[in-house]
Amino acid sequence: MASLRKDFGIRLLAIRRERKLTQEQFAEYVGISVDFLSLIERGINAPSFETIEQMAKSLRVPVKALFEFPERRPSAR
Repeated sequence: MASLRKDFGIRLLAIRRERKLTQEQFAEYVGISVDFLSLIERGINAPSFETIEQMAKSLRVPVKALFEFPERRPSAR
């Protein structure tokens, strides 16, 4: 089962790419380092609430859009 951090990172990366923003551009808009953004997009670190709000503002989406993950089918065991 994927973690919330991983799902959030995948979603953030997808939206950033849809907006045709580089990691450098987006990190500058948000006020974080490129290294930290990379860790977030890979699901290793999690942003603060304030950073999530700034990300949504920079991407021009509501905060909830960052948490709209595609449905996953349970894996067969």
